[in-house]
Amino acid sequence: MTAIERNNVSVDGPEGARPMVFVHGFGCDRSMWRDVAPAFAQTHRVITFDLTGMGGSDLSAYEPRRYADLQTHADDLLEILEELSLRDVCITGHSIGASIALLAANRAPDRVSQLVMVSPSPAFLDDTGAGYRGGFAREEIEGLVGLLEENHLGWSMQMAPTLTGQPGEAPSTETLTQSFCRTDPEIAGHFGRVTFFSDRRADFEHAACPVLILHCSDDALVPMDVAEWMRTHVPGATLEVLDATGHCPHMTVPGEVVETMRTHLGTG
Repeated sequence: MTAIERNNVSVDGPEGARPMVFVHGFGCDRSMWRDVAPAFAQTHRVITFDLTGMGGSDLSAYEPRRYADLQTHADDLLEILEELSLRDVCITGHSIGASIALLAANRAPDRVSQLVMVSPSPAFLDDTGAGYRGGFAREEIEGLVGLLEENHLGWSMQMAPTLTGQPGEAPSTETLTQSFCRTDPEIAGHFGRVTFFSDRRADFEHAACPVLILHCSDDALVPMDVAEWMRTHVPGATLEVLDATGHCPHMTVPGEVVETMRTHLGTG
């Protein structure tokens, strides 16, 4: 099976145009970019896909020991770029998808030339010794992941409004809840632990290409301290703070995300 088949890859836009690849976050799939990615399809070769274990990917390919490291997801992404013969790629990643995009860029700077990170976090855990405030103490993360492992549906219904910053009946919240609920519970529990306990600060500090960081002014998952840490520690980083609530601006304020990306990427 090719990576294109395994990861349910979709390609749109004019052949030969500069590629833009979109990487979704935890518990989601490529459809989460439906209000952002098409805006670039006239000027770019737009690629969306499902991370292994998510959405319409080949779930049997998700081996917990292999995917205990985010680098394996990044290697999947690089396989896709290679199979499509893509270079000078701009990768946009949401949340943990932004970390995966960064790892791919650092490993293949000859293929990836620019990154856009939507609500990224190099580490969700606080590191008081280093003066890093990720937003959560270890016991809080243990409780969050424990609930996910014990009650997948309950976690989904509880977390979706928090992540969108919208009421439970809002379209974006319903979309996210449904996406969480569609995810295989065992994979969700495993990938959730990998996501929330990952610490890729060292990788962020060695970003191999320019990075645009989009951060919401009120993000329940990632405090402003993290955004400021990235502004200071990520080489070539530009931080744009959106006047928005929640962790998923590509779903709640997609027009602002598109406009900000176009301004910084020089796409009109």
